[in-house]
Amino acid sequence: MQEAKNNLKLSTMRHSLAHIMAAAVQRLYPDAKFGVGPSIEDGFYYDIDLGEKKISEKDFVKIEKMMRKIIKENQQFIRTEKTIEEAIEWAKEKKQDYKLELLNDLKKYGTTNANVISSEIFDDKEIENDVKTVSFYTNGNYQDLCRGPHVDDTSKIGAFKIMKVAGAYWRGNENNPQMQRLYGVAFDSEEELEQYLNKLEEAKKRDHRKLGKELDLYTFSPLVGAGLPLFTPRGTVLRDLLASYSNQLRQEYGFQKVWTPHITKKDLYEKSGHWAKFGEELFLVTSQETSDSFALKPMNCPHHTQIYASNPRSYKDLPIRYLETTTDYRDEKTGELGGLNRVRSLTQDDSHIFCRKDQIEVEIQNLLSCANKLYSSIGMNLHVRLSYRDDSDGYLGDKSLWQSAQEQLKKAVISNNLDYFEQEGEAAFYGPKIDFMATDAIGREHQVATVQLDFVQPQRFELTYKDSEAQDKTPVMIHCALLGSIERFMSVYIEHRAGWFDFWATPEQIRILPINDKVDSYISEVSAILDNIVINSPIKFNQIRYSIDNKKGSLGKKIRDAVKMKIPVQIIIGERDMDNKEVSIRIRKNGDFIEESISLSDLEAYIKSI
Repeated sequence: MQEAKNNLKLSTMRHSLAHIMAAAVQRLYPDAKFGVGPSIEDGFYYDIDLGEKKISEKDFVKIEKMMRKIIKENQQFIRTEKTIEEAIEWAKEKKQDYKLELLNDLKKYGTTNANVISSEIFDDKEIENDVKTVSFYTNGNYQDLCRGPHVDDTSKIGAFKIMKVAGAYWRGNENNPQMQRLYGVAFDSEEELEQYLNKLEEAKKRDHRKLGKELDLYTFSPLVGAGLPLFTPRGTVLRDLLASYSNQLRQEYGFQKVWTPHITKKDLYEKSGHWAKFGEELFLVTSQETSDSFALKPMNCPHHTQIYASNPRSYKDLPIRYLETTTDYRDEKTGELGGLNRVRSLTQDDSHIFCRKDQIEVEIQNLLSCANKLYSSIGMNLHVRLSYRDDSDGYLGDKSLWQSAQEQLKKAVISNNLDYFEQEGEAAFYGPKIDFMATDAIGREHQVATVQLDFVQPQRFELTYKDSEAQDKTPVMIHCALLGSIERFMSVYIEHRAGWFDFWATPEQIRILPINDKVDSYISEVSAILDNIVINSPIKFNQIRYSIDNKKGSLGKKIRDAVKMKIPVQIIIGERDMDNKEVSIRIRKNGDFIEESISLSDLEAYIKSI
């Protein structure tokens, strides 16, 4: 309860700062036209139209200076109401075209098309009935159409900073004018603001787009297309190791690998319900031989139903567990693509269980165990979001089945002593989900693994099994991905580890650094030992990956190059090492490198102990 109150207080303060920023912009740019200015996580923004004028980072200082001047004036936030007609006249007089559009829509549509009205301006209560009046808030000479709430006066403001400006289409429609969205962050104290800014600086250092290039993990090509990453040998080692670990965890619980093609007739997705829900996100494929319409597969569950349906099934056969780590394709909007976070070719460590209702709890517990083991091994704390349906019409299946599914998911989570919270409206269209939320090294939360219960697709595809009385029954389908999109998970993992991966997952674990070419024969002896080492690792048969730096140059440069590529173990070999049958090792521990001398006979045991 107290946390909710604190969040409301922060949100109110941040929304008030959006108005203060707009008031400052209006003083500096009297012809400014305003869209909406909500509070958001960590801060606030306002959409602004300055015509041909553009706000740049160099303008932030003068805007902040004006904001502080307004704050010092201790202006009160005064709420008033106008009739809808008075409000429209106000917008015309002030030449606030965007506010005028919102008001005209509100007057025209009322409750029949409430979704066209910005929720930052009007709340649900106001659009349940025909709108007669709207509220305004005034501070100083600035007046704004707004539902509030706000702080009492401008002195009740914490610490803030303007962070960036970006383009934003009015109301999110690319056919509308593009405005300038001015963002700020705000906290209760300067100390909290400083902590946040330091966290941002650390995040910049960890940015997977920056590290992906520096560590030679992946690239993009305009000839291949936006959102279609190409993985280098180093990046491929990393993604293959992560996928192998996920596969191995599930195979220990009886999952079997299957394979499905990358294109399918649209009929499959029409029957599953995906076509109606996601048809605009599919890549369409045309055959030159037949009249069939195909699509690149955006998900794998409908295909797996067809493998299940290929043979008669008995209750004794269940559960049947399939896994497939495969690439799917979704026609994401170009403007939403970014690094590996959102791509058009996403590889999922997908799995599906077909089981009886009495088997659900055990199967979910097994999957929860897999997820916990995977994320604990990479040092990410997990908690769970139970994602339920809401009362909208966007979900398939009987509500009673949904209720049963939601109750069973909650029971499994509680029995596993998982920290959880519940959220309506986040379910898949065919069933509720357990969404795993992982916290990274700098405190950011990411949605990663997911477990989904599905009573709908087995019915739509008419899947059956014979029960103990030879009667046809419909199986339950459980969806699970431990990593989710491997590309997106890699972006999280790269940033979580700042490129210094767990030793077992590091693409190049060891680099041999010879001081000169007089030690070549001894390097062969060292290499022979490394070639036969299988490390202690979550993944079975994980052999050491190493290279030899034979380039001309000083030892210092070779060390710097190895550190730049974030290679955790560097074996330095000189003539004295060769004479003493030793190697000098630089190894990264607790964020720093330490140096040790190891006899050649102890090298294998030493490496296995890392």
